[in-house]
Amino acid sequence: MKKKIALLFFFYISHLSFAQVISKTDLKLLQQKEDSLRTFSVQIIQGINADNRFNADSIFTRMLVRALKTNNSFHYPFESLQTVSIQYSPDSVFRIFTWQLVINENVIRQHGAIQMKTYDGSLKLYPLIDKSDITTNVIDTIGNNYGWIGAIYYKIILKKSSNKSFYTLIGFDENNIRSSRKIIEVLNFLNDEPTFGGRYFSYEEDSVFKPSQSRYIMEYKKEAGPRLTYDKDLDMIIVEHLVSESNEYKKKWTLIGDGDYEGFKWKAGKWIHVEKIFNLVTPDGKAPIPNPLRDPSGIIDENKLKNTAPVKPNGKSDD
Repeated sequence: MKKKIALLFFFYISHLSFAQVISKTDLKLLQQKEDSLRTFSVQIIQGINADNRFNADSIFTRMLVRALKTNNSFHYPFESLQTVSIQYSPDSVFRIFTWQLVINENVIRQHGAIQMKTYDGSLKLYPLIDKSDITTNVIDTIGNNYGWIGAIYYKIILKKSSNKSFYTLIGFDENNIRSSRKIIEVLNFLNDEPTFGGRYFSYEEDSVFKPSQSRYIMEYKKEAGPRLTYDKDLDMIIVEHLVSESNEYKKKWTLIGDGDYEGFKWKAGKWIHVEKIFNLVTPDGKAPIPNPLRDPSGIIDENKLKNTAPVKPNGKSDD
């Protein structure tokens, strides 16, 4: 009962916070637009064929931009858009909308936009154009919002270095019929323009030398659910180690998590790879099992995307 009261109180305070910033007229307008957006956001995922999904995506995108042009829309949460991930930066400088469009089993594109917080409540928006399918070297590419490596973001981590802000994005990409991917990359704003990627992932402390990378990509078997999350207690990105079911490591669709963990620790303006975090061994007969990311209706379960880290040796868990 106490939890219900606390939850209702939270929603009440949240409603008050954006209602105080947005005028009653604009709030009513945004609520009406959200109702329409919700319908098309579901059709993007559940459309019976590619044409239906394309059409829904096109209408949804135009409607979303029109809604965001409403004064102070940055403060409106769009909570009912279940198929769209909306992540705010920890310092509330911006928020990112991301969603995906399944063209066919082997062609899946992400769409999105970055909305900046402005002092006068006007719209400042950067569209995100997924160019991952025509990018030659995804791991080392540095690009702006028109050369984006698409992902559905489920976590933003804020780090500072030399008085600059760096936003680490953790996201999911359904990729193709055989494999899925989880992606970590750093976003920063150069001359007020978004820049994705950079030599922020270093392996300088590893026992075997490996060149630094512009982003980290975990590609794995479609039915597997290896963990990749940020642990705020350890202040580390936790990555489950992958093994091949058939001992063919070049075939990414054979990779599954083995219950062992590596990760990244932020030091001197970059993420330094840590080869082993937990001294855990997967017992015989306890190999990882498939963990579908979609419910029966086809909607991605964001709680599974986050995949909380394993219990720590001292018994603490993420809050």
